[in-house]
Amino acid sequence: MVEKDIGSPAVSDFSWGNIVVGDLGRFKDVILYPGGAREWDWRDSGTNHQDGIQPPAVELLLQAGARQVILSRGVLGRLSINRTTIELLENSPVTYHIHRTKKAIELYNRLRLDHPVGALIHSTC
Repeated sequence: MVEKDIGSPAVSDFSWGNIVVGDLGRFKDVILYPGGAREWDWRDSGTNHQDGIQPPAVELLLQAGARQVILSRGVLGRLSINRTTIELLENSPVTYHIHRTKKAIELYNRLRLDHPVGALIHSTC
């Protein structure tokens, strides 16, 4: 896990299979949160394309203090969001957004300037 002092780190570059987060490194898929970033290993939360993003992945963002949450469905929109994950977000005090990767990164980079924001970004399909 790579951490910074304050705020949510900026995504400085993105291409298929590659997300650059400022001076924190390059990631295939990334978890961004107030204070840092780390590789998003789907196996840790049971996430997969068909079953979608699972609640444990989002809970990491909430525990890190995110008040805005962005979920990326991938470049082509093939990653689904599990219904229990949506229910978790709807029952939490956060505002959440679901977009394809390019728009998710653009929104994340804007929101991070004024809000504690977290994101799960998928860099392919």
